Amino acid sequence: MLFPFITDIITHDDSLKGFFMSIIITVVAGMCMAFGIKPRYSDLATREAILLTSLVWLIFSLFGMLPFVFSLPDIRIIDAYFEAVSGFTTTGASIFTDVESLPHGLLLWRSLMQWVGGMGIILFTLAVLPMLNHKGGIQLFNAEVSGITHDKLRPRISQTAKGLWLVYIIISIAEFVLLLLGPMETFDALCQTLSTVSTGGFSTKNSSIGWWDSTYISYVVLLFMFLGSVNFQLLYRFGHGDFKALYKNDIFKCYIAVILTSSALIVFSLIISGKYDDLHQAFLCPLFHVVSGMSSTGFAISNYEQWGQFTIVLFIILMFFGACAGSTTSGAKIDRLIVLIKNTRNEFYRIIHPNSITTVRVNNKVVPNEAVNKIIAFLAIFVMILAICTIILTLCGYSFIDSVFASVSALSNIGYGAGITGFDGSFFYVADVGKITLIFAMIAGRLELFTFLVIFTKYFWVK
Repeated sequence: MLFPFITDIITHDDSLKGFFMSIIITVVAGMCMAFGIKPRYSDLATREAILLTSLVWLIFSLFGMLPFVFSLPDIRIIDAYFEAVSGFTTTGASIFTDVESLPHGLLLWRSLMQWVGGMGIILFTLAVLPMLNHKGGIQLFNAEVSGITHDKLRPRISQTAKGLWLVYIIISIAEFVLLLLGPMETFDALCQTLSTVSTGGFSTKNSSIGWWDSTYISYVVLLFMFLGSVNFQLLYRFGHGDFKALYKNDIFKCYIAVILTSSALIVFSLIISGKYDDLHQAFLCPLFHVVSGMSSTGFAISNYEQWGQFTIVLFIILMFFGACAGSTTSGAKIDRLIVLIKNTRNEFYRIIHPNSITTVRVNNKVVPNEAVNKIIAFLAIFVMILAICTIILTLCGYSFIDSVFASVSALSNIGYGAGITGFDGSFFYVADVGKITLIFAMIAGRLELFTFLVIFTKYFWVK
């Protein structure tokens, strides 16, 4: 919170007092926890790691909402908490109808929450606090990092965390420098960088990236949204000279194919409907929004709602699956889609050859049956939560398409909206029951469902 506090000192904005009070409360709470509690033992098993991971995201969001509460006298607690959860989970769904009126400190704070939450609050802690590397570090790593399986890059979990954060920081610096070369001021470039690399989507402008109306900026943001949606372990190996890591990876190649195919379908629909005369814009806008949706960023350069129902339905499907595991993105992940397709193909084959033994292979490695079963269960739970959230939103009086779009957007941590929450709308207009539902969906989606939902089971609390 010191960074936006210093920003407010420089810009003489109204949120200075709010950040000062938030810093005091946060420091006092941290000191009480650090020095006032003496644990009886330091072992961290799976149960404790899961509970700690879930509580960290819930409680950090409480501290994250303090600057909004103390700086904006008219904001309600539910709205401030929604904004903080949306920030830390990198959803990018905002309750503000006019972000350009916010003080510079709050704008930077929104982007900083996304940047820390993008790689993961706990992964950041593992990188800077050696005390967690001794016992339980790998449990925390597995509980928070998105993906089907988690490979350590280095022998110690802290070294893996530092390696991933190093890639994250290098990409952030590169985008910041490139944005400064375009028609974007330093403060805006910093905020857009923090939101892009984290695939968060909070912007300093009401019309998002489209405010600058710059092809150069659009392509720069497009590039780094894409990099943020690729498995960071692949980027790490690519940066260390393993150039085959990318183009030999089945998931990466599938991700590229889905992006190009989806963009081509939207371009085709725009051309035949006559909605775009400029072929360059007809290419850039669909590609930008496809990557923005799949990477769970949620940036926009034009009003995608005007492209027709076909595009809206296609976006829902793309948002559902998202991008690659091990990135800063959310959603069901392309990895699980590949496993689902290959397992379904095997099931069809066994109908004709019931005695055959088939396996699911990804990157020339056999996926264990336990992992396949877990993926199928994950997708089933994902669909059920999506259906429940949609039903609750429709009960609040919203249309079916709006409810589905908002539910997928929250569960996949994207921030896109349609209708009342769409390009010209805001999540401010969603009823309180709907906001609580979406908060639950955002946290569950960010923690890959199982980590968060298991704490609501009876056997989690019984030894």
